[in-house]
Amino acid sequence: MAFDIDMIKKVYSNMVERVDAARDIVGKPLTLSEKILYSHLWEGMPDKAFTRGKDYVDFAPDRVACQDATAQMALLQFMQAGKHKVAVPTTVHCDHLIQAKNGAASDLQHAINTSNEVFNFLESVSNKYGIGFWKPGAGIIHQVVLENYAFPGGMMIGTDSHTVNAGGLGMVAVGVGGADAVDVMAGMAWELKFPKLIGVRLTGKLSGWTAPKDVILRVADILTVKGGTGAIVEYFGPGATAMSCTGKGTICNMGAEIGATTSTFGYDESMERYLRSTDRADVADEANKIKNYLTGDEEVYANPEHYFDQVIDINLSELGPLLNGPFTPDLSTNVGKEMTEKAKANDWPIKVEWGLIGSCTNSSYEDLSRASSIAQQALDKGVKIKSELGINPGSEQVRYTAERDGILQIFEKLDAKIFTNACGPCIGQWARYEDPKNAPKNSIVHSFNRNFAKRADGNPNTHAFVASPELTAAIALAGRLDFNPMTDALISENGEEVMLDEPTGWELPPKGFDVKDNGYLAPMKDGSGVEVKVASDSERLQLLTPFEPIGDSITGAKLLIKAYGKCTTDHISMAGPWLRFRGHLDNIANNTLIGAVNAFGKKTNFVKNQLTGEFGGVPDTARAYKAAGIKSIVVGDHNYGEGSSREHAAMQPRHLGVAAVIVKSFARIHETNLKKQGMLGLTFANESDYDLIQEDDTFNFLDLNEFAPDKQLTIEVVHADGSKDTIKVNHTYNQAQIDWYNEGSALNKIKRENAA
Repeated sequence: MAFDIDMIKKVYSNMVERVDAARDIVGKPLTLSEKILYSHLWEGMPDKAFTRGKDYVDFAPDRVACQDATAQMALLQFMQAGKHKVAVPTTVHCDHLIQAKNGAASDLQHAINTSNEVFNFLESVSNKYGIGFWKPGAGIIHQVVLENYAFPGGMMIGTDSHTVNAGGLGMVAVGVGGADAVDVMAGMAWELKFPKLIGVRLTGKLSGWTAPKDVILRVADILTVKGGTGAIVEYFGPGATAMSCTGKGTICNMGAEIGATTSTFGYDESMERYLRSTDRADVADEANKIKNYLTGDEEVYANPEHYFDQVIDINLSELGPLLNGPFTPDLSTNVGKEMTEKAKANDWPIKVEWGLIGSCTNSSYEDLSRASSIAQQALDKGVKIKSELGINPGSEQVRYTAERDGILQIFEKLDAKIFTNACGPCIGQWARYEDPKNAPKNSIVHSFNRNFAKRADGNPNTHAFVASPELTAAIALAGRLDFNPMTDALISENGEEVMLDEPTGWELPPKGFDVKDNGYLAPMKDGSGVEVKVASDSERLQLLTPFEPIGDSITGAKLLIKAYGKCTTDHISMAGPWLRFRGHLDNIANNTLIGAVNAFGKKTNFVKNQLTGEFGGVPDTARAYKAAGIKSIVVGDHNYGEGSSREHAAMQPRHLGVAAVIVKSFARIHETNLKKQGMLGLTFANESDYDLIQEDDTFNFLDLNEFAPDKQLTIEVVHADGSKDTIKVNHTYNQAQIDWYNEGSALNKIKRENAA
């Protein structure tokens, strides 16, 4: 039986009349995305049509999911909100603080030994406030959500950018910052700009070496890392309905890599099969009653150009296996000849040292079974694996079932390391090197979603390529980036040339899923007696002090850093070893922007302190300005803040005295996070003004006292020689968001309203 079945029934009971009303108001057939959005309005019944990409809308999500790294700050904030229990079903999943090194058992025990303080904190807060708690080792948040909580037609938010994985079960699931999650947990509306809509029509059928992963790798190639910004990507067509539910999840998962608000698929038989297989027949039965409301209207899919802002056509029968990378998930290359040519031209290391299978993107039973079919062929044909191989099962249910069915044993016979059911290398939790910064140039291939520099192992020289699990397994066998399993032979230990057969696998386990202990702890019905303790001398956890308003007069602010090129949330607040400080704002602030490249000198963590004329680290310089009572400014390039949803990337600069971030363009989640923390997130009205900013600049805001929606702000930039440039900057703040700024943060406003 499903979790929260009564809530799901309520959603479905409201959906029919709300969608019918929305269709009348909009005056045309609706996409699935629109049906879910209009049926989850905060005010209930729709009474107006919203303009895509313009109107800010209040929504009422059905549930919230948090992973342990981001949950710390989210729950620390929720503790200040004045509530006794979460207003919507909420879960916490311990999957980020487990480092991959020696193998599942020892790595899990090491995590418990080193992070027990954090796990105990999360468990106690969950118990106190009615939150479901998934223990360390239970699984990766997004796979666990897909198996237990996702449901067609629902809306959820999560404190991780890959929350979008739940679109594989027909949800609108959006990654947000912890402050957004706190709003919903506290019973407040969740605000989102009504998304634009991108339709992807899938025709033909996947076959051979081509996998669902290749669909999103191609979409990323088409749209680039920012092409989906502000939009929901909705997949449809015969190729979509023919795909497995977990395959759909893979595609939706990596929608985060194109900046999309989320991605989704209409309800179909593959979703029904998955629901029934994961012990949620009750959800499938309810969904079947209104299944026409859980997918786009027929007219929409018949003539998508009339209903979507952009339509992309992909013929799956013509799609081949792809490798995306290195250093960005949207650089797509066909296996074989094209990869060989690109690798030689760009001096990419041909030798592949590691193949990694798993992560929230590709860790389902189907993924492991298809990859194991390649591994089994190596055993049968006498091929010795040339690369190291690592496996991260997605959940204890997947791991237990895969072990029961002999899948994991196949990998182990190839000397693969079976890591904990956790994120591991995908988020930088991989103890690969003693000294990552000085590690050698090399290539790895993985089935993860992100491959930014230093992402997996901290080594800036690691060239990481993204592929399907089955292709990852094949390339690991060959040990070469230029290997094409469709045309190239492998040499067996007997010296014979052998070809790999096409991968095979099971959409769902033939014997059904099974698990002994799934790792779930239900909260107490009444947690009022639970005491949450945080030691005053803790290095891992720190109770929060509310931010003071920045005010309507910013003068004499100093440039902290002018970031050059790509500046993701990994650059602003690194993961890896820094994850241990995710619950301690002052300690984790010591990594603020240390990965960003300074436009002056092109070095990282090396900026000029205008008070002393000396150069030093970004956090140290920011602290010096703050100690002197001087506000600071960060300047950035395009798509600033892309990547993970981590709100720390906004909270840390705020804590260190940064008043405004001025960039060419923002990634959606990061811009919202800045707003939530009471900061100014601004964009150059003229992008070329970025070039005007000099190393010793001081900023005076001339009309901040007139801060209002749709009104540009004017900034005087004073250079070291006394000359000045006056520039205009744009913003997307509405009045409610301006109120957050005036209050000092969105949380400050929530606290005041709850106290009233």
